[in-house]
Amino acid sequence: MSVQVWTYIIVGITFALYIGIAIWSRASSTGEFYVAGGGVHPVANGMATAADWMSAASFISMAGIISFSGYDGSVYLLGWTGGYVLLALLLAPYLRKFGKFTVPDFVGDRYYSQTARTVAVFCALFVSFTYVAGQMRGVGVVFSRFLEVPVNYGVIIGMFIVFFYAVLGGMKGITYTQVAQYCILIFAFMVPAIFISIMLTDNPIPQLGFGGKLADGTYLLDKLDGLHEELGFARYTEGTKGMWDLFCITGALMVGTAGLPHVIVRFFTVPKVKDARLSAGYALIFIAILYTTAPAIAVFARTNLINTVKDRPYNQMPTWFNKWESTGLIQFEDKNGDGKVQYVGNKEKNELTIDNDIIVLANPEIAKLPNWVVALVAAGGLAAALSTAAGLLLVISASISHDLIKKQLKPDISDHAELVIARVSAGFAVLMAGYFGVNPPDYVAATVAFAFGLAASSFFPVIIMGIFNKKMNKEGAIAGMVTGILFTSGYIINFKFLDPGLNSEEHWLFGISPEGIGFIGMLLNFIVSWVVMKFTPAPPEEIRELVESIRYPRGATEAHEIEL
Repeated sequence: MSVQVWTYIIVGITFALYIGIAIWSRASSTGEFYVAGGGVHPVANGMATAADWMSAASFISMAGIISFSGYDGSVYLLGWTGGYVLLALLLAPYLRKFGKFTVPDFVGDRYYSQTARTVAVFCALFVSFTYVAGQMRGVGVVFSRFLEVPVNYGVIIGMFIVFFYAVLGGMKGITYTQVAQYCILIFAFMVPAIFISIMLTDNPIPQLGFGGKLADGTYLLDKLDGLHEELGFARYTEGTKGMWDLFCITGALMVGTAGLPHVIVRFFTVPKVKDARLSAGYALIFIAILYTTAPAIAVFARTNLINTVKDRPYNQMPTWFNKWESTGLIQFEDKNGDGKVQYVGNKEKNELTIDNDIIVLANPEIAKLPNWVVALVAAGGLAAALSTAAGLLLVISASISHDLIKKQLKPDISDHAELVIARVSAGFAVLMAGYFGVNPPDYVAATVAFAFGLAASSFFPVIIMGIFNKKMNKEGAIAGMVTGILFTSGYIINFKFLDPGLNSEEHWLFGISPEGIGFIGMLLNFIVSWVVMKFTPAPPEEIRELVESIRYPRGATEAHEIEL
């Protein structure tokens, strides 16, 4: 059977599974809609957290960045992995004990201010919409190739699917759907990696294979370095980015992960604080399987790609090349008129432009794996994108219905009315996500990196100081959040939308790219918060006692009621 037929079969089966789970586990109360009733098993919650956190950026785009950028791309691997450890160990248990399942709810109560809650709501919406744009773009990329429709149509199809199970099932439906999605995405990621590792290095373990030897006795990475130098690219194992920019990108991704609202809410879907810790540990194991494999896939794909396209006549390109070219994600311009594809490091002479986001999806085809493996990877990419998109939509929904309407505008609203508003908000969020998926600011991983930077500059400082600094007051928190989010968003918007022609190292502030500016925004947030705190009234005594109570694990093994 053809790749397209296999794709229809495998993707159709997985979508039917997602929708079936959503119907079976549909939410009947706000408790089930927001936090799945707080009764999810730690192992299941660990899988759901891993699927929620490993977005299209992890599955589709991260290996693509490492594949094309080499050493420079490793910042995404380090930043995202380190960020999850930071979140699991430093923040999650305390937030779970505090008992507030959204970041704006935590900010509003910890800083005893509806203004602080409102600022946090808008920050959460800004971060979530930026992040979900990358996920919907990932959906569009997958559909555009494997269902052979334009990217924009692919985004619309994904909107309908995620709308159905996110709006109907809420967090309860999403949690169990994400368990299935994790199983699918990790299987889809590992199968081609194992196949190609055996083909290239005769080693079935990809993590070892990409550091192994080829059939001719040369090391794979040495071979790739040689291919890069031959074509005029920088050596694959050597970086070209400035050290300060690398540090800032890694830092922004780490602390941004720790401030992401859709991951934090995951620790409220289990019954006890102890279970929150366990599910964080399980999730780290499940995440590590993919993240330790991504560099291997990047190296395998890059080697096979160069060997396939180098100096090859354009009219003899394989079928996969022509299929991806029809989507616009591969472009060939015969600059010297010789009919051959000249893929070189010199931008003026290079004739081939390849989108970072296709490399994982095209990898099985490049390696000539069976068609069912190609279709399986498509299903995995969709699972990764849709799982995170659904979690983000719930954050947007909860921010509007719970934090804005119930907590501020209409406190006496009934449970049923709040549930209706939550579903309407999720529906609106799907439409907005679709728009940003059609008009993204950058490729998937870069768009997601912007979201992490925004989360780092807005949420991380107020959460850290809210837990570990009893003296931090509402004035400091509000001033810090506003400063951080305005500075970071303004920097990104300037270089990505208003003046993209100046988006180069010579024009960046201190040589820091838009992907890394969130780290500076975070530092500004800390500084402004601390300075304002020094010149404004201290928080009430009951707030100090509250902060003291959440820092010590009294009753940590007992179930805690989550306020709704």
